[in-house]
Amino acid sequence: MTEKNNDDDTETIRLGLRPNINQFLILILVNAFVGAMIGLEQTVVPLIGKDLFHIESNTLIVSFIASFGMVKAILNLFAGNLSDRWGRKKVLVLGWLFGLPVPFILLFAPNWDWIIFANVLLGINQGLAWSMTVNMKVDLVGKKNRGLALGFNEFAGYISVAIVGFVTGYLASSFGLKPYPFYIGIVFAILGFLISWLVVKDTRKYTALEIKKDQESKSNSGLADGNDNNNTATSRSNLNFKQVFIQTSWKNRSLLAVSQAGLVNNLVFGVSWGLFTLYFVSFGTSVNDIGFLKALHPGIWGVLQLVTGSLSDRLGRKILIYPGMIVQAIGVWTVLFTNSFSGWIIGMSLLGIGTALVYPTLLAAISDIAHPRWRATSLGVYRFWRDLGFVFGAVGIGFIADLLNLGIAIQVVAWISLASGVFVFIVMRETKKKRVNGAVTK
Repeated sequence: MTEKNNDDDTETIRLGLRPNINQFLILILVNAFVGAMIGLEQTVVPLIGKDLFHIESNTLIVSFIASFGMVKAILNLFAGNLSDRWGRKKVLVLGWLFGLPVPFILLFAPNWDWIIFANVLLGINQGLAWSMTVNMKVDLVGKKNRGLALGFNEFAGYISVAIVGFVTGYLASSFGLKPYPFYIGIVFAILGFLISWLVVKDTRKYTALEIKKDQESKSNSGLADGNDNNNTATSRSNLNFKQVFIQTSWKNRSLLAVSQAGLVNNLVFGVSWGLFTLYFVSFGTSVNDIGFLKALHPGIWGVLQLVTGSLSDRLGRKILIYPGMIVQAIGVWTVLFTNSFSGWIIGMSLLGIGTALVYPTLLAAISDIAHPRWRATSLGVYRFWRDLGFVFGAVGIGFIADLLNLGIAIQVVAWISLASGVFVFIVMRETKKKRVNGAVTK
């Protein structure tokens, strides 16, 4: 099977993890650097707002997360569509161009406005670069191992968040909030850009091969392309951007359930990122211990995604998503009500377990439903709603913390996560096809 690429030369390509293992591993490394850019801020930046710039308002301190989340959400919305027209690699490299200045600005920022600006650039970086690592891995592996591929992708990103968050916390506790934590960020940004520019290959041509295989399968079996019969529009290949947005956001009930779960998941993550730091500080916890606690959530989440992504390929998507949202709620309540370091360890670990069940599985569910021609756009719409969770978490929950107190605000987050899990259980249909005696079932 040969496919013509964008440069008018031809080469033999095959879908699957094994035949594309080299590019797959390179993309894992790239996403590790993308995640490192978030880890750079996990522990240190909220403390810079509190200790160096003497900001008292919880809402204002976590405003950097809101600026990051809003910009990332908007870029997610258009990144997939742009990559369908420009190619994945060009969008990936563009994302890194915006990421290069971030550690320098954080290092030399004279006031909080510069921190906000750095996070606008970080949002662009993450919205373009992380989106492309997702789409490119899905392009390479085809249908069979989507959950596994996305598990590896999110593993690399969030393990990096955890490790860098812990390391920067250690450096800050040993040498101060500036400058050492940001030196490593400069290295990560440069390496991520160079590898993306010089080593990564574009994967858009793989979608053409997948579409051809889908058509052959449909011709042989008589099955529709889409596998969520809630709305037959999902089986059509010619949806425009507006139609994809409507399908992903609310018209298709399974996509609606997935999108709201993604939003709530990142609302929880945003609160963990910002308000949990301030919550732990209120008990006199050291910066080093806070760095350890903050690393548990993305660390456990990152490692377990290697298992949960593949598990969703075998068991199904829904069976992991709604329990994951409920476990996150339990984790938040554990952090809130134990008031001890050991209890916080358990709570942050439960948060990591719950998020691991959900994160790669939500992406795989979107990929199950969406037609290959508009899958990248649908993933972008989902990621738009998902990353708006950062905004709601930072602004909405931060406002509740200022109006009432941190404890009430954190408890509200737990109830929202529980409600999201119940919504998925009631509304979502299973999206993963299964083969029974040669026949495809749901």
